[in-house]
Amino acid sequence: MPSPRPSAWERWSEEADVDKTFLLEVVTPYGLVVSSKVEEAYIPGSQGDFGVLPGHAPLITTLRVGELHYKQDKRVHYLAVNRGFAEVTPGRTTVLVDTAEPAGEIDAARAQAAKARAEERLKTLNRKDTAYQQELEALERAKVRMRIAEKAPRE
Repeated sequence: MPSPRPSAWERWSEEADVDKTFLLEVVTPYGLVVSSKVEEAYIPGSQGDFGVLPGHAPLITTLRVGELHYKQDKRVHYLAVNRGFAEVTPGRTTVLVDTAEPAGEIDAARAQAAKARAEERLKTLNRKDTAYQQELEALERAKVRMRIAEKAPRE
């Protein structure tokens, strides 16, 4: 969860004459999900989560199933993302993932049903079955979707 206090970057960038935003694009095979100027982003890398601020060093990495959140106009937005790749440059971050769902668009009941299905299937499978790993991944996706759905803005 992001800190409510201003970060060191925010304090420093207010004093310095630097661009305080970068372009974040989240793309799936179905289209563009996010294309916005943002202040910061936190991305679920396959080797651990990482933060991106304007001016970040260039980086290409793989992503895991998890929570991507970003700050835009001092509001935090959450997405549940599937596996993929990220390319980070000083002024732009492009995230290419199989799926990306904003918190407000996640059907929590459907995510709960997917979690229950995966748990039931895992009970019947042996760890050596090829389907076992697929069901573990389905369970992880469902858990992430449920967690992100809880963070949807309430009206």
